[in-house]
Amino acid sequence: MMKQLFGIRFGVMCAVGLFMVLTGAALTGLTVIGPAQAKDDGIYRQLNLFGDVLERIRADYVEEVDDPELIEAAITGMLRSLDPHSSYMPPKAYRNMREQIKGEFGGLGIEVTMENGVVKVVSPIDGTPAFRAGMKAGDYITHLDGTPVLGMTLAEAVKKMRGPIKSEILLTVARKGLEKPLEITIIRDVIRVQSVRSRVEGDMVYVRITSFTEQTNSGLESAMAKRKSELGNRFQGVVLDLRNNPGGALDQAIAVSDAFLDKGEIVSTRGRRPEETRRYNAKVGDLANGLPVAVLINGGSASASEIVAGALQDHQRALIIGTKSFGKGSVQSIIPLQGHGAIRLTTARYYTPSGTSIQAKGINPDVEVEQVRVEKADNGRRRSEADLPKHLKAEKKKAVAKTVQKNGNDTEKPRDFQLSYALDLLRGMALLQQRSEK
Repeated sequence: MMKQLFGIRFGVMCAVGLFMVLTGAALTGLTVIGPAQAKDDGIYRQLNLFGDVLERIRADYVEEVDDPELIEAAITGMLRSLDPHSSYMPPKAYRNMREQIKGEFGGLGIEVTMENGVVKVVSPIDGTPAFRAGMKAGDYITHLDGTPVLGMTLAEAVKKMRGPIKSEILLTVARKGLEKPLEITIIRDVIRVQSVRSRVEGDMVYVRITSFTEQTNSGLESAMAKRKSELGNRFQGVVLDLRNNPGGALDQAIAVSDAFLDKGEIVSTRGRRPEETRRYNAKVGDLANGLPVAVLINGGSASASEIVAGALQDHQRALIIGTKSFGKGSVQSIIPLQGHGAIRLTTARYYTPSGTSIQAKGINPDVEVEQVRVEKADNGRRRSEADLPKHLKAEKKKAVAKTVQKNGNDTEKPRDFQLSYALDLLRGMALLQQRSEK
């Protein structure tokens, strides 16, 4: 009898405690449980049910269980049932997330999501261990150090992929077009993300944004100032490369869009209630000086990348070139739980200036261009003049010629077909613009 009374009291306490944890998130400025739900007596009955199950596990499970782990698992399962991007972050994972937004974190260097129970690579980050090891957007990670990913949460899989610097992890990867899975060993390292890289391409400025961190907008402004100064009067346009950019901070996506727009809406976010709608508008100022802009996207361009591409496309400020983007058009709010990490909760959807939802649709390019690869045919070695009997011997090269041959670069860098296409198109647009101004 005493045990039953204890169980009931404990169950109610746990239920009320969990309710306080959930509603406590409202103190951060976001309502997790709406007023209508809070007044519903049914929620208390369900929380009592949770408490009863928790007590039964504590009392009768074959092994002793850790109470905090059980509570975390319950919260994880609850959030996981909502959508692939809502999750619980224990304190350590929360710290790692904040480091990532700042642009420095430890790990492999891949942006991932969960799909069909396994980890899907959204995109590898340029210059990271995963990028150097040959990981590709669209890869499916099925095992981590031989342990199946199936059954893990995304947070658990990410936690397992993180580890001490210089330590190894073996990834089993299923890749489209390959019959057998790949086994890729990656050495963990500190990931320092330089989110903006730039160079001059003829008379154009080429800017690549690999992710949207706290330094992205300032990095873009510095890069544009430097390259425009190098080109001077020869400056004819900008190629903004967002391929394989998994996204990041919303405010940075808005700032990058604003950098090329003088006015108009950039993006809107709409939650469950009309009063939660937010609209973000551009201010005067265009880093490209009104010259043509092209944006490169592909299947690895997600979230914040799609906001930028969608805004510039809808305002007809840029030509979008490449292939259809990833289609992540949902907003995740990070809600700290004091002393208990945080939850990542999907609270709204993104909409482009024309009112189009990005979610599960992506951004369709204005000009669809696949990344063509020109590879040598592997049909066996063909016969050449040297194979013919009694062929004339080759003349000996002069010393100078031999030196040139010796120091030559035998491995030519593969051509970036999408970038070449964008540059050619921009030059044509710039020429037409110049003629119309005369």
